[in-house]
Amino acid sequence: MGTLTKGRYLVLRGLLLLIYCTASVISKGGATGDAQPDAVPSVQGTLPHFIQEPEDAYIVKSNPIKLRCRAVPALQIFFKCNGEWVHQNEHFSHEYKDLNTGLKVREVMINVSRQQVEDFHGPEDYWCLCVAWSHLGTSKSRKATVRIAYLRKNFEQDPQGKEVPINGMIVLHCRPPEGVPAAEVEWLKNEELVNSLTDDNIDTRADHNLIINEARLSDSGNYTCLASNVVAKRRSATATVIVFVNGGWSLWTEWSACNAPCGRGVQKRSRTCTNPAPLNGGAFCEGMSVQKITCNAPCPIDGGWNEWSQWTVCSSQCERQRTRECNSPIPRHRGKMCEGNSEATENCTDGLCTQSMESSNDVALYSGLGAGIITVAILVVAVMLYRKNHSEYGVDVIDSSALTGGFQSFNFKNTRQGNPLLLNSSMQPDLTVGRTYSTPLCFQDSTDKELFDPLPDIKVKVQSSFMVSLGVAERAEFHAKAPAETFPRDLSRDYCSTMDRRKKGLLTLNGPFSSCKEPLRTTGVFGHHGGRLVVPNTGVSLLVPHGSVAENMSWEMYMVINQGEASVQTLDSCEILLGPEVTYGPPGLDLFCPVAMTIAHCAEVDAENWNIQLKRRTQDSKWEEVMSVEEESTSCYCLMDSTSCHLLLDQPGSYALVGEPLTQAAIKRLKLAVFGTMEVGSMSYTLRVYCVDDTPHAFQGVVAAEKTRGGQLLEEPKMLPFRANTFSLQVSIQDVPQFLWSIKPFTTCQEFSFPQVWCSNQQPLYCAFSLERYSPVTAQLSCKISVRQVKGHEQILQVYTAVAETEKESVPFFMQTDCTITSQTGPKAFKIPLSIRQRICATFDTANAKGKDWQLLAQKLHLDRNLGYFAKQRSPSAVILSLWEARHQDTSDLDSLASALEEIGKIHSKSSPKDQDDCESDSIHIEASSLYGTGRLTSQNTEDCTSEYTG
Repeated sequence: MGTLTKGRYLVLRGLLLLIYCTASVISKGGATGDAQPDAVPSVQGTLPHFIQEPEDAYIVKSNPIKLRCRAVPALQIFFKCNGEWVHQNEHFSHEYKDLNTGLKVREVMINVSRQQVEDFHGPEDYWCLCVAWSHLGTSKSRKATVRIAYLRKNFEQDPQGKEVPINGMIVLHCRPPEGVPAAEVEWLKNEELVNSLTDDNIDTRADHNLIINEARLSDSGNYTCLASNVVAKRRSATATVIVFVNGGWSLWTEWSACNAPCGRGVQKRSRTCTNPAPLNGGAFCEGMSVQKITCNAPCPIDGGWNEWSQWTVCSSQCERQRTRECNSPIPRHRGKMCEGNSEATENCTDGLCTQSMESSNDVALYSGLGAGIITVAILVVAVMLYRKNHSEYGVDVIDSSALTGGFQSFNFKNTRQGNPLLLNSSMQPDLTVGRTYSTPLCFQDSTDKELFDPLPDIKVKVQSSFMVSLGVAERAEFHAKAPAETFPRDLSRDYCSTMDRRKKGLLTLNGPFSSCKEPLRTTGVFGHHGGRLVVPNTGVSLLVPHGSVAENMSWEMYMVINQGEASVQTLDSCEILLGPEVTYGPPGLDLFCPVAMTIAHCAEVDAENWNIQLKRRTQDSKWEEVMSVEEESTSCYCLMDSTSCHLLLDQPGSYALVGEPLTQAAIKRLKLAVFGTMEVGSMSYTLRVYCVDDTPHAFQGVVAAEKTRGGQLLEEPKMLPFRANTFSLQVSIQDVPQFLWSIKPFTTCQEFSFPQVWCSNQQPLYCAFSLERYSPVTAQLSCKISVRQVKGHEQILQVYTAVAETEKESVPFFMQTDCTITSQTGPKAFKIPLSIRQRICATFDTANAKGKDWQLLAQKLHLDRNLGYFAKQRSPSAVILSLWEARHQDTSDLDSLASALEEIGKIHSKSSPKDQDDCESDSIHIEASSLYGTGRLTSQNTEDCTSEYTG
């Protein structure tokens, strides 16, 4: 073993000497020209020690990199890359003496190009190391890798914008693009570097995420993730961070003094959404900004005299006296003192003082006569003035509602010549000329005068511009109900009983107008060929089928939307009106088949949440149930669509669709609209927000009222689902430019109570916001109107309008005032041509063994409920087609009917023998093919002027 070790040593020593000799020859040949051929090791007896080893490097673009090694003592240093020696010609060697240690140091450098790295294909990255020689042996340096540097363009994950509440945590994620070397990440906020070292609230983790522990308002901004390495820099998409503040209520103010000087009144207290105020889109405070309670102020008690005392003893002046006191009762609470004297004096000599008594009696006699004459004269003059004043009152006073506290009405009428709307409350309306509309205004009690913004009116000043559907009596009842609670808390107890009290006072089966208005009426003369009646812009129409009137006969038929007062005290407490009350006649009308009436409604139809009934007014003005829409009846037929109800009726009369909510999930649709007017010569601008049942007839009242005011529609009307959950409706104005416009304090949020909205019965509700410009230069207004039901849905009306005092168009396109055709007779009133209608009826009215009869037709047209009603008709198919006509009066063609007939024909052709029913099958196919292309031509004739605005 020892001999073998010694032999290896000798071989190694010989190899080193050979290398030394070779190195000497190279040195003598001037390979580098620096080292001396007779150079000796700087330190004898040690292996080479590397002072500098090659470091990892990255090639940027096409620039080569340099690898360096330095060792001491070293006879030679060579590079070895990827296991192969680098050619000596590629080495750059240098030897120098260290001035501090006196040792000789050898340094070697090579260049590595991009092409070399790209051409290398191996399991590892491109690598190089140094090998240094001395007399005693060799030493190797560390491996240095050489890689091509790059940085891709797209981030693996961009930061996402966030909206967080104040003091919440913000986490922005960022995963930089792939790159060599790995990219370093920095964060920019509004193009400025984010430094987590100077802000303890910000943490930039090693995973490149940005964390803000507690969000502050100053942390709002645009954040960008910046990735960089030796090649390039990359920017991520910008993430917008918004730190918002939800509004909070301030403390309640003290209760105000009772507003009634005597008896029952109201006290109020208020709070503002300023603790804190909502910022950066934060939520507005929920709840009431004003609370009211009832109060009782002591009434003044006037004083009263008690009984006279006994007469005193007669004095030397021949007089006696008696007294009385004002203590029965004693005047209290600013009551009046007793009138008259507390002492009385009279003569007590019984004639002994004769002369003085006679003179005094004469004076009294003449004084009494003079007083009597003056009194009689005053009475005569007073009676004459009284009679004169009352005579003038009966002639001149137009609006007596200001005296009674009821509705004030204004009549607006279109003339025959198409003149603009005129205000003439003393002129009797003429139903045969155009249409007559009125807008009710309801006077409020003085308790709301400070809360709501007052608006001037034409004859009297309406004391509240807000909530115009409640009367004074009902409001008093409401305040008595909850002396110490807010409105929603009181209503949540029993909204049915609240609505019952409302109906006893104000609820009527009317449209959106008060009792003094004339009804909307349309008439037409119909014969055997039938026709159609339409009340424009109301969603109400009447279809008189072909053959319903006997031949050689005609009837003058009419249809009226009743807008007068009609009591509904016989209805249950929870029932509400879902559409206008409609009357058709004349009363003695005798038809062979039922007419089809269409009435628009505002309910989200759901049998689980609604009980909807059709009711008819009897001769004694009471309402009786005709049928429930979910039940089957042979007296009439009711088909409920999403926005309209289609009725098949045999008897003329007044009909109304009423609904009773079965659960709090029942929904009534509301239409929301905002109008604006600029007061001429003023800095004020008024916004009026309307909430009305979502039917064309109800919205027509809003349009008519705004047309007279010169109002401008500022945003397309929107629909709001209103739930039967007893919670109120809040209307608030937001995002008003505070430096350009001002608004009265405590009026930015107004509220309708639940009964007002739920029991509005087609009557418009509106609230007003009065804004004032700081400067006449301001010519634009932008803000948002939020209409939301507490614990319900919300809609946003965006307002952006010019407010310059120039002529503006009033309400656009919602009233077709140029439409004069309200009735059509004969074939042009129907979509289905008469010949095709007769062939369909002849085909399907006769049942057969294959079942191809009117029941199959009803099934394919989706009218297969309450079939018992069709079965009792002379021609079930004709009645089915009349109902289809009414249901599809707004569509433009007959494709759905043609498709149904074609499907029936295919079913029959597959199931019937050819030798029996080929003729009937061919007839069905002919009818279907005839309908294709007919609808467009027919619709052009029938819908020239009957299109209706349905929202």
